[in-house]
Amino acid sequence: MKIEVYSPTIRRKEMDAVLTALVEDKIGPGEQGNLLIRNARETLHFDYCLALRSPAIALYVALKALDLKEGQGVVLSALSPCYYLWVLRDLRLHPMYCDVEDGRPLIGKATVEAAIGRAGNVEARCVLLHHSLGFLPDYPSIAELGLPVIDDRSRSFGSCFSSQPGPGGAVDLQSPDAAGEGAKNGSGVFTILGLEERDMLTAGGGALLYAMNRRDGSLLRNFAGLPPEYGLPDMNAAMAVIQFRESSRNLEKRRDIANVFDQSALRTRHRRFVIDENLCYNNYAFPLILETGFKDVKAYARKKDVLVEGAFSDTLMGSITGEEETGQNGGLHMEHCPEAYSLCLRTVLFPLYPRLSSAEIERIAKLILTLP
Repeated sequence: MKIEVYSPTIRRKEMDAVLTALVEDKIGPGEQGNLLIRNARETLHFDYCLALRSPAIALYVALKALDLKEGQGVVLSALSPCYYLWVLRDLRLHPMYCDVEDGRPLIGKATVEAAIGRAGNVEARCVLLHHSLGFLPDYPSIAELGLPVIDDRSRSFGSCFSSQPGPGGAVDLQSPDAAGEGAKNGSGVFTILGLEERDMLTAGGGALLYAMNRRDGSLLRNFAGLPPEYGLPDMNAAMAVIQFRESSRNLEKRRDIANVFDQSALRTRHRRFVIDENLCYNNYAFPLILETGFKDVKAYARKKDVLVEGAFSDTLMGSITGEEETGQNGGLHMEHCPEAYSLCLRTVLFPLYPRLSSAEIERIAKLILTLP
């Protein structure tokens, strides 16, 4: 049987929680959503939070809360999710595409300044900060630019610049630093924590949109009366509650698997992204920057019944090849973001998730070790 690239970590506890919601006829927004917000506050220590039906709605609300005007610019990484562009178009905001840093899937102060410089007369009013593959960007330097930042931590939950271990060596998610909200990690005006299938925490859909301090929280409180069609259904919220409770266990399992894969990768000519020694990484995925062609590696992995995919195939830059001729890429050009384009061509993802069995882990490790 083939090993899939992604698989949500859904165990009996999540299933029981969803079934309970169904049995109690609690499938629309309600008490489970409120419980989720209470539990999330214990971990993330925010001032105010909205539980919403999708990350796209969360981003829409965050941009509306900043009161941006039509035609104003929003800086975003070329490796951002594709839905960002759809939301910006709906609000008639101008996307200002930013390249990533050399050999890293993240934007930085210099690349943001370059994107603003290319935009000419368009006024930059906001930065969308996507934490690609679970890595944390240099928030303090980006904050020096003085622009409001919307943080998307959907894939970096559990990553932090804290070295304080929790019980059993796992990250202590009760710590503000471990949750990624400490002073060294920084925090945007608003933070999006997606709950989609490929996010670190999944509820089968949905997102939390929260603000860390009272001033920013007051902006979100203006949207407390959103119609229920915008709210996170209880069925999804019930699953997310369990995901929060089980997150420490799942992070520890991811770390153990990554250690095995690392040993194989070190014996190949392919490269890993450099991980800051002060970063406690959540091991969202296991990417390798290839020294050979992606198609050869994909074909070789398929023969071993292991599925792999481009690490950034679901990003704006990843979709540029198919959209250039139709003009649907929103003005993104590879010559403006050469680092992002290069990483799209050369970076592959291998399966890494807590549900992998010992035999599957061994099979993937052997595959990595013998890559062409």
